[in-house]
Amino acid sequence: MDRDRIETVSLRWLRRLVIAAFLLVTVLPFWYMLVLSVRPIERLLLDPGSLWVPVGEFTVATYAEVLKAAEDGGQGFLTFIRNSGLVALAATLLTLVVAIPGAYAVSRLRFFGRRQVNALFLAVYLFPSIVIAIPLFVVFTRVGLRGSLFGLVLVYISQTLPVSVYMLKNYFETIPISLEESAAIDGAGRLGIIRRVSLPLAAPSIMAVALYDFMIAWNEFLFALLFLVDKPNRWTVSLGLSLLSDGVEVPKTVLMAGSVILTLPIVILFFASERLLTEGLTSGAEKG
Repeated sequence: MDRDRIETVSLRWLRRLVIAAFLLVTVLPFWYMLVLSVRPIERLLLDPGSLWVPVGEFTVATYAEVLKAAEDGGQGFLTFIRNSGLVALAATLLTLVVAIPGAYAVSRLRFFGRRQVNALFLAVYLFPSIVIAIPLFVVFTRVGLRGSLFGLVLVYISQTLPVSVYMLKNYFETIPISLEESAAIDGAGRLGIIRRVSLPLAAPSIMAVALYDFMIAWNEFLFALLFLVDKPNRWTVSLGLSLLSDGVEVPKTVLMAGSVILTLPIVILFFASERLLTEGLTSGAEKG
């Protein structure tokens, strides 16, 4: 009995230590970045290792400089945020518009090559992004879409659509067919069944896919660099931050403020919808 109790207590403390270690590894870098972003550069040079901000040193001038337009002597991040928001929202909505009926068709309809289609959705991710970057660059240059936000949205859709269809398909397969058959007996057509039965039940999974798509589009850098590098007024946040870090004259406090602006929206969005995200990601794990 004593041995079992000792093992239970040991495991409990070990679990706490592991959780504390993970929290330290994940939270400390973000906290240090936040501290650097609200300290004057002259105070940072005197004490770069401090993890706290004295009341007298606290400043938001770095954020004002980051958000201020380039014409006014700032870094123009407000424009970058607008561009990233438009691209991420458009890519997410258009991906869902295509992925939802596609996933439903793969999960419910029977057609030739259905199993092969499932494999092809994931086979896309066997190839690194750089493999398709050059062909897309050439094609979009010839059709006049390079340098446009719309062209970048199309690229992001091609990147997120396969896994979005795969994730939604797994969830649609867990919805009992008897529910759809009951709706069909009541006179509902295929579109009515999808709208009134399948979509409400699939809401957590759809939210999880939407968050995944939004995060990918918000943080993506490679294609933004290829397509928008010569259009500063159309840069996204990740591209603007990368090019900002290359500037020798830019203080590191300003760079950290830009990093916080890039990271904070995703962190807030994740914690605000954590429950739906968890339900959606685990909804297709078991078939009920």
